[in-house]
Amino acid sequence: MKTIQVPYLKSISTDTAIATAAKIIDTAEVVAHKIDCINWPNEFPDKPVVQFKLVRIKDGLLLKFYVKEDFTRATCTTDNQPVYKDSCVELFIDPSGDGTYYNFEFNALGTLLLGFGANRSNRELAFPEITNRVKRHSSLGTIPFDSDKNKSPWDLTVIIPYTAFWHNSSLSFEGKAIRANLQTCGDDLPVPHYLTWNPIPTPHPDYHQPDYFGKLNFI
Repeated sequence: MKTIQVPYLKSISTDTAIATAAKIIDTAEVVAHKIDCINWPNEFPDKPVVQFKLVRIKDGLLLKFYVKEDFTRATCTTDNQPVYKDSCVELFIDPSGDGTYYNFEFNALGTLLLGFGANRSNRELAFPEITNRVKRHSSLGTIPFDSDKNKSPWDLTVIIPYTAFWHNSSLSFEGKAIRANLQTCGDDLPVPHYLTWNPIPTPHPDYHQPDYFGKLNFI
């Protein structure tokens, strides 16, 4: 199981403008971690270069992805559309430690698919009043496009407030060890890819595997 230390960045809160947060985390002394596990090399050997920076802020999380891939696709513009068919980066996280987890899935424009549950089946999707709480800033803007080899590299910054974890009241990550995994995919890219931060030893791609989450140690 992989483990990382997640620092606290006191200069940012959920009230900070997302474009400002995107610049601050670039220059902050925060380690960039790789999403580079090819778990299914025979089926999907493609390996884009994907990294992330993650910090705890006063009332939530700040997460930035950096992506360099052969083709980029971003067609979904409404939250809870199938963003995993586009160029997609993801955080799956279990804040309560009971095996239930949230899946935050973002395409390259920042369109969000957000669900909750104990496994792949019967996931509860967040209402717009919840997804709208998650701030997003993409270097590609907001206009959708089909597969384009000229859109890479790109980056995406998101601020996830504690209130976006709608099944967990009075949530705080300070001083806690939280199980999670981060992934990238692109089901409908010309060459699909499936990479994870923590390895997933299943026969075929399946990110809904909380038994194979890594650990985030929050300062």
